[in-house]
Amino acid sequence: MTIENKDSKIQSQLKENKLKKKKRNYIPGLAAFYFHPTHPWTREQAENMYLENLSEDYNKIIYEDCMKGMKRLPSKSIDLIIADPPFGLEFTGKESIYNRDKNFVLDGYIEIEQSEYCEFSKAWISELPRLMKKRSSAVIFSGWTNLLDILLAIKDSKLEIINHLIWFYQFGVFTKKKFVTSHYHLLWIAKDLNNYFFNKIEHYPLDIWKIPRKYKRGEKKNGTKLPIKLVSRCIHFLSKPGDLVLDPFMGNGTTAISAKGNFRHFTGFEINKSMESIINHGLLEVETGELFTPYSEIHPNIEKLKKKYPKAYKEYLKKESL
Repeated sequence: MTIENKDSKIQSQLKENKLKKKKRNYIPGLAAFYFHPTHPWTREQAENMYLENLSEDYNKIIYEDCMKGMKRLPSKSIDLIIADPPFGLEFTGKESIYNRDKNFVLDGYIEIEQSEYCEFSKAWISELPRLMKKRSSAVIFSGWTNLLDILLAIKDSKLEIINHLIWFYQFGVFTKKKFVTSHYHLLWIAKDLNNYFFNKIEHYPLDIWKIPRKYKRGEKKNGTKLPIKLVSRCIHFLSKPGDLVLDPFMGNGTTAISAKGNFRHFTGFEINKSMESIINHGLLEVETGELFTPYSEIHPNIEKLKKKYPKAYKEYLKKESL
């Protein structure tokens, strides 16, 4: 190799290394200034989508075993499934360890024996693929005790796990000889890992959700009650306005209330007939679309990002001035 060729090769390598270094010049937070939700529907657009997909079969809760009810639903009719099945822990919600007035916890909660939990999980989860549309997905809530049974049922049903999310909450039950359980598992699943709906409404959405439980003294309820904010977060990311959301275990009706408040339709089942008045009261308290916020408004504005990422803000101004 001649000296000229050797010098040329060295110069070329130096140039290449310089370009690589420039590409690696990552500035934390800069991408957030350019982020836009995948589908930034306005309130008017969301309401129109909701009204365009009305049906007399929507927005009803049937008070019966979901295994019977789901078999009657049409195939490929559901856009999103949100399910919080029984715990399988001999739980009623009235136990003294939960530090609540048991007089406000309604009777009728039906628990599943732990010895039967695996078969129970397989039975109801096996119905989901038939009901789901091609791009539909489902979120199954679970504690850690029977998580394996649910994971096996998902596998048997040939559904795929997209994310294993964690909901971190306060007020875990006090323990003496082990760590306090203060989280819930959310298994987000689909029929096809290459084809499912996801509206990225945040630039950096983590798989750990810190959402507090809120308690209203003197409020009658089922054994447990998920926060509206938690269920709404699932609905925001995983469905479109006007979509039909199924909840096989309605409980306190949180999914129905969240769906109605966010311009989605709902359907579902609840085996505890005594919950009907509580669910109806909750649905009457929320107006259609009342909880909906345009997704472009959820993302922090420039002023908030400026405070959080001052270095990125300077770089953003430079790029914008070019």
